Amino acid sequence: MSVPDARLPQVNVSRDSRPASAAPPGAPPTPTPSLRQRLTELRGPGVRPRSLDARALAALAANPGCRRRALLDGAGIDKGALAQALGSPAAYGQSQFAIVRGNAFEARVKADGGTELLRLLHERLAPGTPPPEPETVATPDLSAAGPEGRAARTALALREATAAGGWALLDHPMLAVEVAGSPAYVEPDAVVVHPDGSWTVVEIKSFPMIDGSADAAKVGAAARQAAVYVLALEPVAGHVGAHTGRAVRVRDRVLLVCPKDFSNLPTAAAVDVRKQLATTRRQLARLTRVEEIAATLPAETTFDLRLTDDGTATRPPEELAKAVETVDAAYAPECLAACELAFHCRKRSRQDGAVEALGRGVRGELGGLRTIEEVLAAAGPEDASGLGASDPDDPAVVALRRAAALRAEALAGTAVPTRRTEEAGCR
Repeated sequence: MSVPDARLPQVNVSRDSRPASAAPPGAPPTPTPSLRQRLTELRGPGVRPRSLDARALAALAANPGCRRRALLDGAGIDKGALAQALGSPAAYGQSQFAIVRGNAFEARVKADGGTELLRLLHERLAPGTPPPEPETVATPDLSAAGPEGRAARTALALREATAAGGWALLDHPMLAVEVAGSPAYVEPDAVVVHPDGSWTVVEIKSFPMIDGSADAAKVGAAARQAAVYVLALEPVAGHVGAHTGRAVRVRDRVLLVCPKDFSNLPTAAAVDVRKQLATTRRQLARLTRVEEIAATLPAETTFDLRLTDDGTATRPPEELAKAVETVDAAYAPECLAACELAFHCRKRSRQDGAVEALGRGVRGELGGLRTIEEVLAAAGPEDASGLGASDPDDPAVVALRRAAALRAEALAGTAVPTRRTEEAGCR
């Protein structure tokens, strides 16, 4: 797949803990004090909320029906440590070598005030316009105390740069986004302000573009991540437009920067993220709010691991598993590549004989049949005592019985003929 035709992981997310009155412009409302207290109880005393990353946020939006994930991510619970304590640790992650390589490549792209980055952006997204002069590009300082302070500083820098009407490069700005009713903060690699008042998200990745194309799965994951950034920028753009009187828009084409071929030289492509933006907005809107899920839990429920000073969990796994099972999950095989708790959920799903363990496609074909036992019963004869045999007109039951009949017919047929000893000669 060519990169320009692909649709656009490293999102760093931090939870907010300020009063709502101190929220930065365009930021979602902060949790009420009672909700903050409840989430603190779920994490355990003294446990700081865990930051979300790109993999977690993408998986959360891709599986909005999973109340377990929505609650654990909304409360900032370390699902990796939780899975380890349950005896089902996650078996994936980015290597340290890949992290170091990615950081080195990003530093190269942004060297000299982002001259090479702006050249690539102008070449891909603003051809025919005057190129940015390095000495005229604003690079505001975004440092501030805490993620909420950085988000406020980012909003102010975007307003000032837009009002100035020139080029500006914001390195690792902090943006607010609402996830399941709980505010979070995401950090793109860069955001560029154009003289016309438009903003472009820049994503820098260490996977290569070979002959102008990159791995479709990796580009797709980058597109989904960039869509989150665009979504987070939209309320800020509305606020800035109201204060500056300018027409401010967030571009739905982002700049993806990668190494060229097998070198460490940067190249770039413009990636359209309109499809990912619409999907992410819809999926995040479908997420059940964290406070609604937390309100259904028993008052004594907590996911505290009771860590020792050296980070060892001391809470009994059985007690912890009981707490986890108080929240419904929506397991699918795709979770294995995106959620730290996937192996635990798969094990429980198999123990319960849930058809979800076979995949979403199979689950959809089976209609109202919820367990493997019901499926096998439905495939049996009409007088079977299973649950599925009670509705012979169910399309899923009809299809299962037809498949079972064909299988029985095939097994009862003649044996597969052996290879002929004499073969006709070639003509």
